[in-house]
Amino acid sequence: MHQPESVIPSNNRQAIIGCLFVLLGAFGFSAKAVLIKLAYDYSHQLDVITLMVLRMAISLPFFLVVALWPVNNSTKAEDAQRLNRQDWLMIFGLGILGYYVASYLDFAGLQYISAGLERLILFLYPTFVVLFTAAIQRRAINRHQALALALSYAGMILVFVDNRAELASSGLLLGSALVLASAIAFAFFLMGSGMMVKRIGSTRFTAYSMTVACLATGLHFVIQHGVKLLNLPANIYWLALIMAIFSTVLPAFLMNAGIRRIGAGSASIISSIGPIGTLALAFLLLNETLTAAQLAGTALVLIGVYVVSRAKA
Repeated sequence: MHQPESVIPSNNRQAIIGCLFVLLGAFGFSAKAVLIKLAYDYSHQLDVITLMVLRMAISLPFFLVVALWPVNNSTKAEDAQRLNRQDWLMIFGLGILGYYVASYLDFAGLQYISAGLERLILFLYPTFVVLFTAAIQRRAINRHQALALALSYAGMILVFVDNRAELASSGLLLGSALVLASAIAFAFFLMGSGMMVKRIGSTRFTAYSMTVACLATGLHFVIQHGVKLLNLPANIYWLALIMAIFSTVLPAFLMNAGIRRIGAGSASIISSIGPIGTLALAFLLLNETLTAAQLAGTALVLIGVYVVSRAKA
C-alpha cells in the first residue's frame, strides 16, 4: 500500500523560510563592518565617501528596479500613486538620515575602532528608540525597560573599557562617538519610517529611501572628488561588490521577506545573531581578539536589547 509522503504544513514551512531569511539577512548585515575594515586595510588612502559611493553605485540598479517595478496589488498601486509632495519629502528626508548620514558616520567610525565594537554600539539603536519615544510622548519608562537599558549600557561600557585596555588608541573615543551618532541617527530614522512603511510597504520604502541615499552619496563624492575615474586596487572593487550585494541589497530584501512571514518580534530575536556573527568574522578575518570581558559585555547587550524590544512590543 502506498504511504503518503510526510509534508511540512504550509504555515510551518513559511515560518522556517522566514527564519532562514532573517538569519541570512542578519548575517549579511553583520559582515558589512568586517568588509569595510578589510577595504581600509587594503588601501590606506581609501576615504569614507569613496568606499560608500562604490557600495551605493553597485546597489543602485537593484533598488531602482524594485522602486520602478509595477505593483501587482491594486491597493498598493493606488497608495503609491497618491503619494503627495509631503510624502516624497518624508521619503527624501528619511533616506538621507537613515542610509546616508547614518552610513557615513558608521563608515567613518570604523576607521578608528574594531568591527566587533562597532556592531555592538550600532546594536543599541532599539534602546535609543525607547528613550526618544518616551521623551517625545512625555511618558515614564517602565521597570522592564529600565532594567533592559541598564543591562545594555553596562555591557557596552564593559566592552568599551576592554577595548580601551587592548587598543590604547587615541581614536577609540572618536570612532565610538561617530558610530554612536550613527546608531542615534538610525533610531530617529526608524521612528519616522513607520508611517511610510504602512503607506507603501517596507520593500518599496526601502527601495525609494535607498535610491535617495545612493544619489546623495554620489553628489557628496562629486563635490569632494569631482568626476575623475577611480583608480583603486582590484581588491577594493571586489570588496565593494560583495558589500553591495551580500551586505546591502540581499539582506534588506531578505529581512523584509522574513518579517512578513514570522513578524517583527520573532525577526528581532533571530537578528540578534548579528553582533555574534560580526565578532566571529572579525576574529577569523581581521585577527581581532576575543576576550572574556567582550563576550560578557556582548551577552549583556544582547539580553538588554531583547528585553527592551519585548517590553516595547
